[in-house]
Amino acid sequence: MNNEFTERLLALHYVYPKSLKKLLPLFTDDPNLTKLERKSPNELMWLLNIKLEQAIKLKTSYSQSLTYPLQETYAKYKILPISYQHPLYPESLLELIDPPAILYAKGDLTLLKNSRKIAIIGSRKATSYSQKALQKIVPPLVEKNFIIVSGLAKGADAMAHQKAIDLGGHTIAVTGSGFLHPYPKENANLNNIIEESHLVLTEYPPYVKPEKWNFPMRNRIISGLSKGIIVTEAQVKSGTLSTIEHALDHGKDIFAVPGNIDSLLSEGPHKLIVEGAKPVWNGWQVLEEYQHMTVGKE
Repeated sequence: MNNEFTERLLALHYVYPKSLKKLLPLFTDDPNLTKLERKSPNELMWLLNIKLEQAIKLKTSYSQSLTYPLQETYAKYKILPISYQHPLYPESLLELIDPPAILYAKGDLTLLKNSRKIAIIGSRKATSYSQKALQKIVPPLVEKNFIIVSGLAKGADAMAHQKAIDLGGHTIAVTGSGFLHPYPKENANLNNIIEESHLVLTEYPPYVKPEKWNFPMRNRIISGLSKGIIVTEAQVKSGTLSTIEHALDHGKDIFAVPGNIDSLLSEGPHKLIVEGAKPVWNGWQVLEEYQHMTVGKE
């Protein structure tokens, strides 16, 4: 990796935390980012398709951020920024329509090298039914060294992370805010455990607060990291199903847990099953799809 480019990319991303797709016109024009501070606001406006006022502000902010000791600061807080050129950057994310330019990581980086990743997601209002489903689904996955990926939200996400931890497995949390603003507060202890012994990923610099538009973006990373996605409980119109849309766009396997026909939270999984998702009620059914990955160890 070009260390000078990395420093410049970190400085740019700190003040303009956009996806790779948004930044590519800039990289195409200036592959090493050596000319960026000399570009006129008009050039930046056209290259990035932003307003002139934004371009003027970006030029000033970028010049300032070049003076910040970002790499040293991130290292102090045990945060590793993983650019799209970094050897640890998951190749599967580059297959997304809109890959993250940088992933900020905290925890066990070896988990990125394990290709056995399954996402488990569901409603923030998930009930004890999700808990029961996870008791049957997660143990076989952990036994076969699959990493459980989820979004650290309340409800089904937190249940999935916790179940993997309780069973001695591994989990990856993908969050919608920077490391200085863990969200939600109810999951602070769980977040700390995952940061220490598992892995937390975000595409947002540490200062970024949780905003509602960050979470749909976060969902594409959950999908991009994973071989398949398991849905426990979810309403038809929900963030959970937006993750599934990303997954379908990239040919991921979709699994759905059938539920009580009287429950609104069963309508999402049932709709997915009608549309072709595989109904599952234990982890061995999921593993059937990945038999080629479960022979021996990685």
